[in-house]
Amino acid sequence: MPSRRALIRRPSPRLAEGLVTHVERRPVDVGAALAQWEAYGDALRAHGWDTVEADPADDCPDGVFVEDTVVMFRNVALIARSGAASRRPETDGVEEALARLGCSVNWVWEPGTLDGGDVLKIGDTIYVGRGGRTNAAGVQQLRAVFAPLGARVVPVPLSRVLHLKSAVTALPDGTVIGYEPLVEQPSLFPRFLAVPEEAGAHVVLLGGGKLLMATSAPKTAELFMDLGYTPVPVDISEFEKLEGCVTCLSVRLRNLHA
Repeated sequence: MPSRRALIRRPSPRLAEGLVTHVERRPVDVGAALAQWEAYGDALRAHGWDTVEADPADDCPDGVFVEDTVVMFRNVALIARSGAASRRPETDGVEEALARLGCSVNWVWEPGTLDGGDVLKIGDTIYVGRGGRTNAAGVQQLRAVFAPLGARVVPVPLSRVLHLKSAVTALPDGTVIGYEPLVEQPSLFPRFLAVPEEAGAHVVLLGGGKLLMATSAPKTAELFMDLGYTPVPVDISEFEKLEGCVTCLSVRLRNLHA
C-alpha cells in the first residue's frame, strides 16, 4: 500500500546564522526553534504521516529547511543545487535518506541551480520559480527529468520573494493561494485566491481537507474554514524570522510504497 512519509531534519545549533534575503535579520532563539520543530513533527505524525529524519547537518545553518534540497515527482527525486553556494552541502544526508526509501535519484548539475522551495506541484503541473535561487538551466534540467514522466513544467518569474513557495501554495482542489502584494503574475494560475496575510499563503496538505499552516495567519485560517477546510495551526515563528514557512520544514513523499 502507498504510504505517506515526510522527510525532516532537526535544526542546526547554528540556525541563527541562516541566510536572510528579503527580510531584516532578527535574533533567533535556537531552543525555541527546536521545540517548534518537534511540535511540527508531532503535527505531521498526528495526521497520519510517518516522519523520516535526514542525518543532521549541524554545520549548515539552513539545513532544517529540507524542502530546498530536493524535488519529488512520484517516486523520482531530483537533488537540488542551490543558487546559494553555502547551502549546497545540505543535500548529502538527504540523498542518502531518499535512496534508503527506494527513490530513483537524479541531480541538478552545474551550471544549473535549483531550490526545492521554488517548485509547486499541482497534479501533473510543476510550477518553477525563476529568481535568485533557481536559474534557467535548473528549470531545463528539471523539465528533462520530469517531463518524460508526464509533468508539464511552467516557469514563474520571481523578484519579490525568496522562493516561489514563499509567495504561493495550493489548496487540495488545486486553487493557488497567495498574498497578492508578493505574487507577480496571479494570471499564470488557472485559479487564484488572495489571502489576507503573508503567512496564510503557505499550507501543507495533510489529507482529508486538513491544512497545516502557521499560527501567524489567523484571518486566513478563518477563510479556509469558511471554504470547508480544517486548519491545523503550528507555531513556526522562529523559522519565519529566516524566511521559512510550513512547507520548508519537510518533503512530503506521497507515492512511495511501504
